[in-house]
Amino acid sequence: MLDKVKSTIQKYKLINDNDKIVIGVSGGPDSICLLSVLNKLNYNLCVAHINHGLRENANIDEKYVKDFCKELNIPCYVKKVNLKENLNKMTVEEAGRKIRYDFFNEVMEKENCNKIATAHNSNDNAETVLMNMIRGTGLSGLKGIEPIRGNVIRPLIECNRKEIEEYCNKNNLEPRHDESNDETLYTRNKIRLELIPYIEKNINTNVVNNINRMSDIVSEEEIFISNQVDSAYSECVLKEYDNKLVCNLKVFNTLDSVIKKRLIIKFIIKVLGNAKDIEKVHIEDILKLCNNNVGKKYLSPNKNLKISVDKGKVEYMKIL
Repeated sequence: MLDKVKSTIQKYKLINDNDKIVIGVSGGPDSICLLSVLNKLNYNLCVAHINHGLRENANIDEKYVKDFCKELNIPCYVKKVNLKENLNKMTVEEAGRKIRYDFFNEVMEKENCNKIATAHNSNDNAETVLMNMIRGTGLSGLKGIEPIRGNVIRPLIECNRKEIEEYCNKNNLEPRHDESNDETLYTRNKIRLELIPYIEKNINTNVVNNINRMSDIVSEEEIFISNQVDSAYSECVLKEYDNKLVCNLKVFNTLDSVIKKRLIIKFIIKVLGNAKDIEKVHIEDILKLCNNNVGKKYLSPNKNLKISVDKGKVEYMKIL
């Protein structure tokens, strides 16, 4: 396990010599394995644990994480929250994720860390890819969970759940068990507990490895396409402002449709900061607007955005 994680770290350049890392540790097998392995590899670490207060054993989990960190002489920060009081129109999963990463960033600042490590593994990646496929994702969703994104790293991403559990047993770590993972209320749990076991039993025993192999291929191709989009962006954009982008319509219309669709998303993110409410139908409408370049026309995919075409230019403008 140590050699495998070390190889992943080197392959994706996850950790440098002077890095200090905050690890999100729930107390379950994945995060306890990650903490143990990175500690044995002599990295500079601290731990962040969230007590969501949703489960009967939450306080026992908190004590386990604290005691484990004390044994390793690693700083441990704990935050207690009432998740149900912090939903703010978000799902439980969305709210939980926001609270976790806000806390991770707090701990980073306190401990002068520069990276966050999470314990996502290859099974998590396969589940994510399947979940994205079911939701009708584009190619980027088939990349799954990236080994590194910004300052967030996933050193266990090439390890599977069986290897992690075997490591915990071999090293007598006795991690905690989150009984909510046994419930099929959430989509991910249904995929983990029902869909993947069904596929393994009835269709392909190697489904998790195959999905991860496909995910690697897609990631390589995504890099190529992303570079093409960046190049097209430079060719198309005439002027950039804080809340507005002006593009050369003639150049845009000569591009391949795949690049044009991705450029539209990139333009919108540049102007609004995100493309959260932009759907396939909106992109198709924008393409039609650009293709039918007759007179001055505009459309508003949502209340925050206006896209107008006039005199060979297309303008993306944030509505303030």
